[in-house]
Amino acid sequence: MEFEEKITSVETIHEGVVTTYQLAEVTLPDGNKAQREIVRHKSAAAVIAFTDDLKIILVRQYRVSIGKTTLELPAGLKEAEDNDGLITAKRELEEETGLQSDNWRFVTSFYSTPGFTDEFLEIYEAHGVNKVEDPLPKDDDEFLEVVTLDFEEAMDAYSRGELCDSKTVFALFYWQMRRLKANKNE
Repeated sequence: MEFEEKITSVETIHEGVVTTYQLAEVTLPDGNKAQREIVRHKSAAAVIAFTDDLKIILVRQYRVSIGKTTLELPAGLKEAEDNDGLITAKRELEEETGLQSDNWRFVTSFYSTPGFTDEFLEIYEAHGVNKVEDPLPKDDDEFLEVVTLDFEEAMDAYSRGELCDSKTVFALFYWQMRRLKANKNE
């Protein structure tokens, strides 16, 4: 069975700083026509950073789109000159938390919500973080609080709905999996 939908026309409705909104007309595999709403989104990177005592480093910030304050991984958009997501991850960790690390590992990458957007996210893990004396400045429109949580505190934040975005929920269950694996190997 064929699944590919062939785009026959695209209308750009709005071009923003981060996203572009498009309406695409497609021909379905059975020959019928349909319309698809697409959000083109810049790629991004996020950091699962841990303190030496194995607490996760998160940022608290308000998200207008959902009308609430969340706890999230430090993350941000790839700049045009970032030829690697690790460059983005290192910059965002420093900008958002004032921390750096020399111990980095690629974890995974995925499309956040391919039903309507092409946002691609790379996730890295950082250990051995240390405070930077003169860190890169936060973006002008970012108001963040750095928070460190142990595993149980992070699970509680998830249960309360404060830790609720996909990349951070992924990180929490990735952490749980790593903990279970470590306990099994003891």
